[in-house]
Amino acid sequence: MFIPEAYRRLKRGPQVILPKDIGVIMAYTGVNKNSTCVDAGTGSGWLAVSLARVSKHVTSYDVREDFMKIAEKNMHNEGLDNLTLKLGDVTKKIDEKDVDLVTLDFAGSDKAVKNAHKALKPSGCICGYLPHMEQVKSFVSKLEKFNFRNVIVLEIIARDMLVRKEGMRPSTKGVWHTAYLAFAQK
Repeated sequence: MFIPEAYRRLKRGPQVILPKDIGVIMAYTGVNKNSTCVDAGTGSGWLAVSLARVSKHVTSYDVREDFMKIAEKNMHNEGLDNLTLKLGDVTKKIDEKDVDLVTLDFAGSDKAVKNAHKALKPSGCICGYLPHMEQVKSFVSKLEKFNFRNVIVLEIIARDMLVRKEGMRPSTKGVWHTAYLAFAQK
């Protein structure tokens, strides 16, 4: 699968959110140059860096210091001064208020929905990056409990095409399932 140059420069440690999902997250949440975002489950920081490239400010949380070190290198290598990395647990507290977007990418993301709701401004968006269907069920249930609206769950599948002189057909390569994306609005 083709990975754009902007992502090939980034270091990887833990599993990353791929461009195919990052683009959909940005499109469905409407993040832009005036947006403030909270990202939780920083990992290698691919989503946090991507959000910081287009938004006003991003604060990204992770509970693992070793992951934060990788994300910090990626942040500095990209020259981003609008990205703040915080060692912390968003299931306990999110310091930021009136944010436009909260993304949650960690096991047990449903446990952070309450704090995400508190952090979001009216009409702000939440996005859960959820690898398993069982996680989706728990996450959507929590969204409903906190009266989020416009709930939608997507799976993004990218399939490479083999283009040859003889004809075109789907390749046997591609990035199939990475995670389900659950979106909602406060």
